Amino acid sequence: MSVRSRFFGRRRSAGSLAVERDAFAAEVRDELALDLPDEDLAEDPQDCLDFYRPGSKPRCEELEYLQMLREARDRIARHD
Repeated sequence: MSVRSRFFGRRRSAGSLAVERDAFAAEVRDELALDLPDEDLAEDPQDCLDFYRPGSKPRCEELEYLQMLREARDRIARHD
C-alpha cells in the first residue's frame, strides 16, 4: 500500500462521485417533498427559486417556502 493511499484513502472515480452526488441530491429533494405539496416542488430546488413569483403565497408561507428551498439548495451545493 502506498503512503498516499494510506493517508488520503482511495481515490473515487468521477462516475462514483457523480452517483453519490445525485443520490444525496435525491435524498434532500425527498425530505423537501415531505414538507411541500407536489405543485410547489420541481426537480431542483434552484428551479423552484428561479421560477417563483413573489406574492403568489401568503407572506408567512412565502418566507418559510423560500427558506426551505434555499436550505435544500445549499445542502446540495455543500455536498459537492
